[in-house]
Amino acid sequence: MDSPSALATSCSTAVETHPTLRRRISLHAVDTQFDFDSSDSAGNESSDLARDYRGGIDAPSANDEFSSRDDAKIKEKGQRADSQGIRLDASSVTIAYRPSAPAHRRNRESCLSSDAIFKQSHAGLFNLCIVVLVAVNSRLIIENLMKYGWLIRSGFWFSSKSLRDWPLFMCCLSLPIFPFAAFLVEKLVQKNRIPEWVAVLLHIMITTTEICYPVIVILWCDSAVLSGISLMLCASVGWLKLVSYAHTNHDLRILEKSLEKKEELSRYWNVDYSYDVSFRSMAYFIVAPTLCYQPYYPRTPSIRKGWVARQVTKLIIFTVVMGFIIEQYINPIVRNSQHPLKGDLLYAIERVLKLSIPSLYVWLCMFYCFFHLWLNIVAELVRFGDREFYKDWWNARTVEEYWRMWNIPVHKWIVRHIYFPCLRSGIPKNVAVIIAFVISAVFHEICIGVPCHIFKFSAFISIMFQVPLVIVTKYLQTKFQSSMVGNMVFWCFFCIVGQPMCVLLYYHDLMNRKAGAT
Repeated sequence: MDSPSALATSCSTAVETHPTLRRRISLHAVDTQFDFDSSDSAGNESSDLARDYRGGIDAPSANDEFSSRDDAKIKEKGQRADSQGIRLDASSVTIAYRPSAPAHRRNRESCLSSDAIFKQSHAGLFNLCIVVLVAVNSRLIIENLMKYGWLIRSGFWFSSKSLRDWPLFMCCLSLPIFPFAAFLVEKLVQKNRIPEWVAVLLHIMITTTEICYPVIVILWCDSAVLSGISLMLCASVGWLKLVSYAHTNHDLRILEKSLEKKEELSRYWNVDYSYDVSFRSMAYFIVAPTLCYQPYYPRTPSIRKGWVARQVTKLIIFTVVMGFIIEQYINPIVRNSQHPLKGDLLYAIERVLKLSIPSLYVWLCMFYCFFHLWLNIVAELVRFGDREFYKDWWNARTVEEYWRMWNIPVHKWIVRHIYFPCLRSGIPKNVAVIIAFVISAVFHEICIGVPCHIFKFSAFISIMFQVPLVIVTKYLQTKFQSSMVGNMVFWCFFCIVGQPMCVLLYYHDLMNRKAGAT
């Protein structure tokens, strides 16, 4: 049997070479050597933590409930003990690690319990979901190729039929005429050549012509649906920019007449509110990835060319993925389906559920390509600084939160030029929200119904249906006090039911229109 001195020497050597033992014994020594003042709550808390460490046999893990702040205090006191030369004896080791030392010292919850599940890291489960997702979709890809073969046609991206859409292309090239006309109107107002009411009337004529002109061209030409949607999106963006340009300049003219209010707003926002109609600012606004006009924007110092090249590469890859999913998955499912409002109900439900996954993938790829890749590429090229084009809408607890977070440029435009002007006019808040949804529904109908030559107001109704969903998800959020309930309702209605149903409705209405035309 070893002598006490030999045992002490071996224990000291073990402590010096083992960081965990050293910290625990240091804490034991700190707790016995230092006298914490009872009024020092932080010291008492650290002392309690030290006693917990001293009495346990398990090493502290990353999931333990000690915060980094408390752990830093404990380390600091251990360093103080080491700096004062406190020696560790063998009795400390033998007491702390005896078989009779308590293994269960406090109340703890299981990691997957309702009280603790959101306090844990789920990185491993996320990796598992990625692996399962890749495995399942790989099997579906192989099964699809075995059943249908390679369905992507050689003329998927461009064919001789695309040349029929040249009027739409020429219409798109002529759209910059309307911003230039709006600039001339503002220049005339600045020089006091025309009164304010004439400027308002001219702006109404310009914006109305800008949105009606593409509609007439699309209805006149039997163009492809994708070409028509692209033109209507460009025209809608131009219309929103024109409204913001006219509305903002009108407000700047009002502030120019009230120097006191102008100086107050300049101090509040820390921006220059001087009224100046500049062609350079107008041209920058047209190409900038924003819908809200202001004379000056935050700018970045330079263009990162390598970063732009990487984003363009990602954009090409994800665009190809979208095309593959549409041609290889969505088109066969839609062609083999019936009208969702006609025929067997169970069959329609089966088609909608089968279409939900590929349509969800396409929508997510579209969101990533446009709102993250494309808008960031444009922002980098024009050195646009404010790049908050979206927020974490996937965590939306209500439908209202989703509409506020998924499309920040449109949300800012609606708040700035629709919602707050309605409130300043004395319109109730709920009515202002409904007005905003009506305007959004009208533009959804224009951008989808006009290119399809179908005016059954399916897109309009689907957007207005969001209003009762806002009320329902708010009620569920208040009743259950849980973010998961509203989030699940949002995902079910928006991505599992809503989008596949709209795709089937418009596809069959489009096929019926073409069959009737022939």
